[in-house]
Amino acid sequence: MHEDDEAAWLAAYDPRAYAPIALTVDVVVLTLRQGRLSILLVERGGPPFQGRWALPGGFVKAGEEGLDEAAARELAEETGLAPTALERVHLEQLGSYGAPDRDPRMHVVSVAYLAFAPDLPDPRAGGDAARAVWVPVAGPHGGGTGDRELPAPLAERELAFDHARIVADALERARGKLEYTPLATAFLRPEFTIPELRAVYEEIWGERLHPGNFHRKVLSVPGFVEDTGATAERGNSRGGPRARLYRAGPATLLHPALLRP
Repeated sequence: MHEDDEAAWLAAYDPRAYAPIALTVDVVVLTLRQGRLSILLVERGGPPFQGRWALPGGFVKAGEEGLDEAAARELAEETGLAPTALERVHLEQLGSYGAPDRDPRMHVVSVAYLAFAPDLPDPRAGGDAARAVWVPVAGPHGGGTGDRELPAPLAERELAFDHARIVADALERARGKLEYTPLATAFLRPEFTIPELRAVYEEIWGERLHPGNFHRKVLSVPGFVEDTGATAERGNSRGGPRARLYRAGPATLLHPALLRP
């Protein structure tokens, strides 16, 4: 098509000939707080689902921002996380959710994001959120070690929209990525011990791991971690020698993978 013909076609194009579909982003934020895998939820301040718990998110500003920018903006607006805290967040696309009835207002397609970060501060609700809270994830099907019950509100209140499905998909993605990527290091400080790394795997997988076997497996994976040459300030709880400190290595994939029990 000639440029002039295409320009004329675009000038005559009427998007109202098609049924409108809105686009939103939703963000599943996972972090470790006091050793517990926790997810960020917001209480909706207005309809639909007013008073229900949901993932932070909102509508993409048409013609102004891309999906990644919208996800970062919504995360900042609805939680009050400072820019310095957001810089520590690893953000990646999780999937798209577009069932026609997932939102009672209209056909809304949501692109979900998964975010990981070390111990993040208490959130501050903003935008259209009434509250923002960290909720521990527990139990064999929701992360965490042992068979602890899910605390309110996650266990006692149904999440808005289809966010329960999105959360389930996000947790499974996180568990799987721990097997073949160095994702676990994103939950830790720049320098960490092997026991601290093992605690991340145990909490997200919901399984106790043999310390010696885990230590050997981690050090056998090229580029997974690098020895800093330093040791932790304190020894272990049994009065043994201080643990060596490591940092994340250059590997982006783990080979061999660390398979779940």
